Amino acid sequence: MIPKVFKEIIDLGDGRTISLETGKLAKQAHGSVVVQSGKCMLLCTVVSNYKQSDVDFLPLTVDYREKFAAAGRYPGGFFKREARPSDGEVLTMRLVDRVLRPLFPKDYHAETQVMIQLMSHDDDVMPEAMAGLAASAAIQLSDFPFECAISEARVGRINGEFVINPTRSQLEESDIDMMIGASADSVMMVEGEMDEISEEEMADAIKFAHEAIKVQIDAQIRLAEAFGKKEVREYNTAEDNEELQKRIHDLAYDKCYAIAKMGTSKAERSAAFAEIKEEVKASFTEEEMEEFGHLVGGYYSKAEKEAVRELTLSEGLRLDGRKTDEIRPIWCEIDYLPSTHGSAIFTRGETQALATVTLGTSREANKIDMPSFEGEESFYLHYNFPPFCTGEARPLRGTSRREVGHGNLAQRALKGMISENCPYTVRIVSEVLESNGSSSMATVCAGTMALMDAGVEMKRPVSGIAMGLISDGDRYAVLSDILGDEDHLGDMDFKVTGTADGITACQMDIKIKGLSYEILVNALKQARDGRLHILGKITDTIAETNAEVKAHAPKMISRRIPNEFIGALIGPGGKVIQEMQKETGCTIVINEDPVTEEGIVEILGTDPAGIEAVLANIDSLLFKPEVGSVYEVKVIKMLDFGAVVEYTDAPGNEVLLHISELAWERTNNVKDVVNMGDVFDVKYFGRDPKTRKEKVSRKAILPKPEGFKERPPRERDDRGGRDNRGRDRDRKPRSRD
Repeated sequence: MIPKVFKEIIDLGDGRTISLETGKLAKQAHGSVVVQSGKCMLLCTVVSNYKQSDVDFLPLTVDYREKFAAAGRYPGGFFKREARPSDGEVLTMRLVDRVLRPLFPKDYHAETQVMIQLMSHDDDVMPEAMAGLAASAAIQLSDFPFECAISEARVGRINGEFVINPTRSQLEESDIDMMIGASADSVMMVEGEMDEISEEEMADAIKFAHEAIKVQIDAQIRLAEAFGKKEVREYNTAEDNEELQKRIHDLAYDKCYAIAKMGTSKAERSAAFAEIKEEVKASFTEEEMEEFGHLVGGYYSKAEKEAVRELTLSEGLRLDGRKTDEIRPIWCEIDYLPSTHGSAIFTRGETQALATVTLGTSREANKIDMPSFEGEESFYLHYNFPPFCTGEARPLRGTSRREVGHGNLAQRALKGMISENCPYTVRIVSEVLESNGSSSMATVCAGTMALMDAGVEMKRPVSGIAMGLISDGDRYAVLSDILGDEDHLGDMDFKVTGTADGITACQMDIKIKGLSYEILVNALKQARDGRLHILGKITDTIAETNAEVKAHAPKMISRRIPNEFIGALIGPGGKVIQEMQKETGCTIVINEDPVTEEGIVEILGTDPAGIEAVLANIDSLLFKPEVGSVYEVKVIKMLDFGAVVEYTDAPGNEVLLHISELAWERTNNVKDVVNMGDVFDVKYFGRDPKTRKEKVSRKAILPKPEGFKERPPRERDDRGGRDNRGRDRDRKPRSRD
């Protein structure tokens, strides 16, 4: 039986389209859709159990995978099968999860899976830009309790013009690369990197993307209506007791307000709030706790949240006693670790990051091998968030999705400010040692100082700040440098990084509907003031990048050579380059530049003498004497018919000085004129057209002896006479006939 297929088309306005199709594939899933643009195809399926899980949160899994077959490739490694997700896939999962999760009901706790797979790849289409659209379209075809359709769009700007879902080649020319997630009436998520743009330009890019998202949402709704929108499933909703809620609110609100107003530390504040919570529980009888005990914790948390928010909105005060635009105390230190190539500590309040920098050659570049993209990064950042940084003990399960995401944000913040002249592969590792507030922004600040300490040339230093927003619809307060608690209770969490000239990266999660662009721009401007304050603390610690790398850090020299010399530099079986590395203690890496058809030789070493020795070997290899020029040579071998000499400026380059070119007088014995080790000048005459051998002469630069007569060359009559075999030169050859 031929399946009935439903399809909707989204026009991107420049000849490109996106199609949504359902009814053909994966029909046992609760919702499935194929999203296609060009030859790129994503299959998204969604399934949610009908039984609620025994947890107090939504166990949602968003999984995005790229199949190597989609690009006609094999997976790398011994086992030819896709394994753990790459960082790129994890980042796409996070982008989708952050928009979907808030739209499920708070009391919906059924195991839910959203699976997105790249089934066919197109080099001109970046699939992650359509992952959010695919997820939402599949959910619209299901019976899930889900607030509203959403979508995501990528926006770039090329020559001042915004572009939706640009190609990878277009992004290389773009000064903006942002992903925006939104519903029809509200922006919910923003993440991206920029080339030092202003706050107003960032808001304009978000507006542009939002308009495109509205078109994509309309297509989802049309597809769901054509397919037949399902009734929303019933599930066991959370119990609600308004009388109990009011009782707990009356017991706890004023006390929580008073504690919040005291401006204590995290530990003191947590202990005080815990004590109030215990007092609330103690006010109930055993019978009441048996009946309502499972609701007490939630209602208390709600009262505490309301008290803290009201304190900020009405009095402009925060949990630690700061004003809304006040930054916590900051102290910084560089060169803390003696053996690293660069290091820095950045501490802001109760958040601390220790960053290290390691310098290497192109051999240490981070290789990216995904079906949708192959390449390498010469600058990359790794972020570690161990449990002790929040005073916890828990098992280590490898790198978490959160660590991948926060490290990527810090990397995007810094990478555009690394000078194009930097010859190194640069790796930053951020170890978060304390966390109460944004550790990713502390990583940006520590990373900037560590780069400057390492002597890595930067265009401008970068700082970052985490901001919050509290609003009740009529009033709002923008919070600079938020605490961890303020992140939880606020209506918007946004991190902004940048230089004194503009924004380089951002990440926003917006929890309230209908946030005006006026409030957004005001919040971004307040973030700029905070960034500049933090930047001042950084530059007070290290004002400029160190002029030289550290004594124990490797020095990098790059030299270009014609491709024809690469083989000679490497030698048979790598013998020449291996011996050179052994003798000099340097690391030598050779890459070919397909554009200029040259070889790029990278020389990395801690000993300047070793580097100079490698450069001398390369200069020797590339040495080409000029006809008519005079060069100093040294005798390295004596022969009966001459001496082998070596150019002193190009060791290893040898040439035969023939016995006839030693002196003007007739020379019977080479030793009569020169000996081993003698140094003198010779003139270079190029290659002899007959013998094709190089010719040099010592006598050519010596004064001719007085009265010296050269023996005339033997005359040869080419018009007649006999040749050296005694035959007549003008005799015609006999005919073979």
